[in-house]
Amino acid sequence: MEELIKSEYPEAATGEYVTKKYLNFLADEYKSDLSKMLFATSLCSDDINVSTDFRKVLTRPFSMGGMGGLPYAGFTGMVAYAHHIPDNGDAFIFYGPHIGITDEGQLGKMRRPGQKGLTNSCGALMLALERMQQTNEVYMPHVVEHDYQQAVLENTLMPFKQDIVTAADPKKEITEKAYYVIDKQIHHLVKMSKGEFKCERIFLLGGIIINTSPEYSDYVDIRNFVVYNVADLEQVDPTSILKSEAFKAL
Repeated sequence: MEELIKSEYPEAATGEYVTKKYLNFLADEYKSDLSKMLFATSLCSDDINVSTDFRKVLTRPFSMGGMGGLPYAGFTGMVAYAHHIPDNGDAFIFYGPHIGITDEGQLGKMRRPGQKGLTNSCGALMLALERMQQTNEVYMPHVVEHDYQQAVLENTLMPFKQDIVTAADPKKEITEKAYYVIDKQIHHLVKMSKGEFKCERIFLLGGIIINTSPEYSDYVDIRNFVVYNVADLEQVDPTSILKSEAFKAL
């Protein structure tokens, strides 16, 4: 399974490894007190997304995400999260979409616990893709109350339709575009909420979760790891610390 995953996502690592690596880095390099760190996620609602152990170490996770992983909690949710951070603590947000992989290496599907057959992962993204690919008519998503999040997800991805449907692997491409959108929205919401954070630092960890069959570990393909100093948030663009010497020395 690792070989199949690495062929698609060469930098991916198991959720357990990612958890240990990044939490140890925050504790050792940034001297962050994990007991005072408030964890937040912007991940898909899918029950399969328990692929990292952050929740076991960082209690009381604040959930911003919904279908496809978009931060549907929005500005109000980000402000609420900012207000809940413990005194003298830090903010840590983990975000991104997910994609399944079968035992044969097919992306966009997976075998879930307790099931023999295959189902879509991410189901919301694969449904959006199916609708984009239909040829009998031009599909235009309409936001309705009874399926609000799916419609918002499809509207958000529609500007990338041509890139997605003509890609070598549309299932992988729609996941890539979802990550791009989620990453952009999270950074924007953090900047919007700058005045509400009483902590000094905000850590952002973004990536794509790769769901596997129950017999195997899920993987995470980390795309960005950023630290914001809240006091400088309006003046300084975030700089990824993935290439810092301290991080490389882990």
